[in-house]
Amino acid sequence: MSKRDYYEILGVSKNASEAEIKKAYRQMALKYHPDKNPGDKAAEDKFKEAAEAYEILSNPEKKGRYDQFGHSAGGNGGFGGQGMNMEDIFSQFGDIFGGGNPFESFFGGGGRGGRRAVNRGSNLRIKVKMTLEEIAKGTEKKIKVNKLVGCGTCSGTGAQAGQQSFATCSTCNGSGQVRRVQNSFLGQMQTITTCPSCSGEGQTITSKCKTCSGSGVQQGEEVISIQIPPGVAEGMQLSVSGKGNAAERGGIPGDLLIVIEETPHAALQRDGDHLIHDLYISFVDATLGTSIEVPTLEGKAKIKIDPGTQAGKVLRLKGKGVPALNSYNRGDLLVNVNVWTPQQLSTEEKKMLEKLRESENFKPNPGKGDKGFFERMKEYFN
Repeated sequence: MSKRDYYEILGVSKNASEAEIKKAYRQMALKYHPDKNPGDKAAEDKFKEAAEAYEILSNPEKKGRYDQFGHSAGGNGGFGGQGMNMEDIFSQFGDIFGGGNPFESFFGGGGRGGRRAVNRGSNLRIKVKMTLEEIAKGTEKKIKVNKLVGCGTCSGTGAQAGQQSFATCSTCNGSGQVRRVQNSFLGQMQTITTCPSCSGEGQTITSKCKTCSGSGVQQGEEVISIQIPPGVAEGMQLSVSGKGNAAERGGIPGDLLIVIEETPHAALQRDGDHLIHDLYISFVDATLGTSIEVPTLEGKAKIKIDPGTQAGKVLRLKGKGVPALNSYNRGDLLVNVNVWTPQQLSTEEKKMLEKLRESENFKPNPGKGDKGFFERMKEYFN
């Protein structure tokens, strides 16, 4: 995988539009294509390097990760470029050049026989559970995935080792495509379809691998390391390129889709990037004031309860919430104060309260403290 800056490779700025990136790649591909530069290893390396850069910068999700983390985000299959081969690169051309392989007409086919079909493995989707503490810091998860992997006996080719096991398809002569001419009232019409004999691969297996019966894949498992950034949320889906099911006969593997499942916290509730904690204090502490500890994602934090605090007051601990995804911002911890009313009193306690009942200071004085929780939250954010 190239460590050069992808924007430098294509000769575009970081603010380049999608069209500018596409145009720059098209020019590089035409200039360094192997059919135009036969036997030139340096040109082939530049061709592959440009394809790798385009694969990242043309994908908004991968481009965003690259812009933020650079090449370090590409580990563990984060960027698909590190596993690209020449067939992967040629498979891009249908989108870049408007269908088909332009080099077939530009350079007389270059001995490639046109664009061949490339098998692609299916995607896998798994759920990953994360605590709020893990979400706040970001974490690395190692996951054992049961999936289709390349056959170890034939190295994924599907052919029996040690023999001349491949032959050019006699139906399409190795092109992977079949041209048909049909007569209609408009005249002759030519259609190009995938070769039914070789499924577009251009060759057939004459001696199949006995382990995988010629498919090139078998059931297996892989331990995959996934770096999950801070700030992800329930239901969010992350994609790890090339870590899905292996494709038949050495094709392009599918992707691994990671669905985030957030584990409920015992004392904190999440609301976007903010956290909410329901704090219960006695009416004595609410009346006289006190200091009390509340839970945060980093441990305990002490807060001050002012004398005369009303039930429903919301206290804010700035920056004690969850980091925003792909941002330096962080939410707050909102402490919702609830005054606990005792349900069992001794005779002496009842007598003390009876004396206080008639005091003017103990008679209700409705104000902002009597508003509903959501109305108070609205006032807080406004």
